[in-house]
Amino acid sequence: MSAASAASAVSVQFRAAYDAVLADWPAPVTSREVPTPHGLTRINSCGPLGAPPLVLLPGGGDTSTVWGAVVAAGAGRTHRVHAVDLVGEPGLSVPAGGRAIRTPEDLAGWLDAVLDGLDGLGPVTLAGHSYGAWIAAHYATRHPRRLARLVLLDPTQVFAGLRPGYVLRALPMLARPTPARIRSFLRWETGGADLDPAWLRLRDETARFPTVRPVTGPRPGPAGLDRFPLHILFAEQARCHDSARAAATARAALPGARVEMLPGVSHHALPLLAAEAIARSLAA
Repeated sequence: MSAASAASAVSVQFRAAYDAVLADWPAPVTSREVPTPHGLTRINSCGPLGAPPLVLLPGGGDTSTVWGAVVAAGAGRTHRVHAVDLVGEPGLSVPAGGRAIRTPEDLAGWLDAVLDGLDGLGPVTLAGHSYGAWIAAHYATRHPRRLARLVLLDPTQVFAGLRPGYVLRALPMLARPTPARIRSFLRWETGGADLDPAWLRLRDETARFPTVRPVTGPRPGPAGLDRFPLHILFAEQARCHDSARAAATARAALPGARVEMLPGVSHHALPLLAAEAIARSLAA
């Protein structure tokens, strides 16, 4: 996809829904587009200048705006937050024509360029949710010296595979997304949880975004993930994987890591409904 076609794909409705969620963040937000070999990456930043840097990667299908509740719960007071729109996913990042991200190595190179563009940050706390956690883990094994801490929030395809039933339930939404299919899937996965209406409207608008095949690849091995403080939080009610088994695998593979189970929350609701627990983990 060319930069021009990607930019035109952002409809007026999507941009309005995106801005509405961002407007609910509790602190003034500075937005910028950082150039990388794979296109322009949109980053929304807030929090005290000079505070420890925190880089947040959303899950697949989400945008950087999903972190507003975590910022409000305290992350925006303890850190200078940099929330990233993934290139190729819904958001305001613009992929470069002919430079699609296809491999975990491409993702690591893209994220390295993002950190380079953030005014020469020193070691950062890197946190990701779901697919964003998979990206963060792959990056950490390749560039551990750039990280002060790593926080993985219900990571998928890191310590456990996806449940077949979850994949089958998601397939219609992934193959031909519509607002109704997105809402139906989220109701099922979250158990009908009361989710932010503005965030749901933005998720509706992602149905009109060009579908891009997400990067897949092997699970990031534990080697390299034990070089810095590591905190892993699992969603007890996640339907995407067996959280208890994934947590046990994480503890066995990384005995020095802090592994927690967050009760009463599902995978897709985690950044919205477990914001206080996430903010505490980021401040620890």
